[in-house]
Amino acid sequence: MATFLYKLGRISFRRRHFVALIWVALLTLAGVGAASAPAAGNSSFSIPGTEAQKAFDLLEQRFPGMSADGATARVVFKAPSGEKMTDPGNKATVQEAVKELADGSGVVRVTDPYQAKAVSKDGTVAYAQVSYKVSGMELEDSSRDALEDSAQDARKAGLTVEIGGDALQTVPHTGTTEIIGIAVAAVVLVITFGSLVAAGLPLLTALIGVGIGVSSITALASALDLGSTTSTLAMMIGLAVGIDYALFIVSRYRAELAEGRDREDAAGRAVGTAGSAVVFAGLTVVIALVGLSVVNIPMLTKMGIAAAGTVAIAVLIALTMVPALLGYAGRRVKQAGQKGKLLGRAGKQDKPVKPNLGTRWASFVVRRPVAVLLLGVVGLGAAAVPAASLELGLPDDGSQPTSTTQRRAYDLLSEGFGPGFNGPLMVVVDAKDSDDPKAAFTAVGDEIKGLDDVVTVTPPAPNKAGDTATITVIPDSKPSSVATEDLVHSIRGKGAGIKADSDANVLVTGQTAMNIDVSEKLNDALIPYLVLVVGLAFLLLIVVFRSILVPLKAALGFLLSVTAALGAVVAVFQWGWLADLMGVEQTGPVMSMMPIFMVGVVFGLAMDYEVFLVTRMREAYVHGEKAGQAIVTGFRHGARVVTAAAVIMMAVFAGFIGSSESMVKMIGFGLAIAVFFDAFVVRMAIVPAVLALLGRKAWWLPKWLDRALPNVDVEGEGLRSASERGGQDKELVRA
Repeated sequence: MATFLYKLGRISFRRRHFVALIWVALLTLAGVGAASAPAAGNSSFSIPGTEAQKAFDLLEQRFPGMSADGATARVVFKAPSGEKMTDPGNKATVQEAVKELADGSGVVRVTDPYQAKAVSKDGTVAYAQVSYKVSGMELEDSSRDALEDSAQDARKAGLTVEIGGDALQTVPHTGTTEIIGIAVAAVVLVITFGSLVAAGLPLLTALIGVGIGVSSITALASALDLGSTTSTLAMMIGLAVGIDYALFIVSRYRAELAEGRDREDAAGRAVGTAGSAVVFAGLTVVIALVGLSVVNIPMLTKMGIAAAGTVAIAVLIALTMVPALLGYAGRRVKQAGQKGKLLGRAGKQDKPVKPNLGTRWASFVVRRPVAVLLLGVVGLGAAAVPAASLELGLPDDGSQPTSTTQRRAYDLLSEGFGPGFNGPLMVVVDAKDSDDPKAAFTAVGDEIKGLDDVVTVTPPAPNKAGDTATITVIPDSKPSSVATEDLVHSIRGKGAGIKADSDANVLVTGQTAMNIDVSEKLNDALIPYLVLVVGLAFLLLIVVFRSILVPLKAALGFLLSVTAALGAVVAVFQWGWLADLMGVEQTGPVMSMMPIFMVGVVFGLAMDYEVFLVTRMREAYVHGEKAGQAIVTGFRHGARVVTAAAVIMMAVFAGFIGSSESMVKMIGFGLAIAVFFDAFVVRMAIVPAVLALLGRKAWWLPKWLDRALPNVDVEGEGLRSASERGGQDKELVRA
């Protein structure tokens, strides 16, 4: 592989005009496609195989005009102080608003609060429910505008009016902190390279890669039902790895220049060595992201594949466009040890005087491996303690900031009717095979009334055929509570007895039940996903490092860092530690997809540092150094770059903490803290400590396996061997 990538690097350097033209053309094509594509909202949400989804599908068949999965909005009215919603003036205002709402486009029905008995006992709060033909993701802006205009008219009459429900779903925005993250990345690159030109190359190539990836996602969003969150996460991951991969190659290029090579040869060798590490690091990220498809949640699958595509683009750009831009930059990119005019020049003769920080740290770890290992493991273990209290759920309006109308509507409903009104359960009774459907409907209602945590059970509402009915159940607890989850399981538990007595099937659905089913599905998929992703990456790393213990150590270190990161997420978003600093207005359960998404993304990113740092060590070991000295050599060449890459990645991820979308905010924080733990504790401390303790055994591989594995030559040994024979460059160029 090193030889092939060497050729690719030299060709890209020499044919830089052609390479740059191709990537600019791709960026233009993707941009035109994105600009001309129809707009798409958030992707539709379906969970194949869950009971809640089966109930939705059944309702579509038996209640064809019901639009069971259509968007809903709850317009909540509150009377002025000292008045009631039943006062004639307030009642007239509400009924006028209901009439306006019914005339809106795409509206199926609107419930009148006074006919539906949707007025609180104290008479101060009432609500009207609006049902739409299409889902919230497909709802047109004109429908949302009509909804808000009706509420505004009622406000002018003196009422407090707030709107909840999924009809007001909006595209999340990330805020100015994303720009700050990119600015921090730029500063780190300038400090690392001491040159604006060298620092600008990784930023430029990363932005081009993300531009192509996100524009392609936007262009295909409508056709493939890709939501706005998909492009946001693809941007987050693509930007981080794009900068890092380019950073690795530019850094190696400068090191090759310092060894006296000409610029074209240095570009080829940088791509042949660091580029090999980039390929395998990118493969681990792609495996982890594409592996999310095993969960069988379409939205998560699309997010993973879209982000994986952006990572693949970042790898290709690093291997081709980076050497092309190095050709354009010429002498403006200095060799390692020299700095540009911006930060002054440092002569090469100064380097041997004082070992760099990476060398000094690695030497310390090699001398004190047990102490460093224990300190790192204990520290991560302490950070992981909150993960034992992890509670999973999906966000509802109660997790929105208090500045939003959705959150204020949620609070008004809780105040007037109780928290359970924000998460009603829909029980679907399929009595098609029953001899007495009406009796079955009544029996189900009576069974549910006898359960704990139930406030209200509405009478059964059968369809025209009389073989299926819906029953609305209002819990006593809020939607995200454990009590509501227990109630859903209790109703489903009663269904088995009802099936035996009357041949009627009982299904529980609704947004709350769907959230519970999603959480359980993700929990069940976590272990198989871990086995698949870690197993495939383990095999890949055996090929890269030609070792059993090094990949095993890499996987165990990852488990430490991701568990510690989950502990930090629980502490902030569930317990409320530093919540104000992070802009978390409402604590609650951690999003159910957070653990599995973090496992996928963090594993891939963790392997970036593992591959780049440890391949440098293996390169030194293969070239004749002792095991302990190889660790120091690997840190001397790689620690500065890995540190810069980690700081950049943390800055990019932390930039998304400013997002208005709670899922993006949580993922941004989780990934940033996970990178910190993995890069600075696991890879910089635990990894060299373990390798120092293992010594030569770290690179042991059974002879039969050594013969069976393909030789991918990540260390570039083939390049060195050919060079020692002479004629290396000419042979490769002619090839």
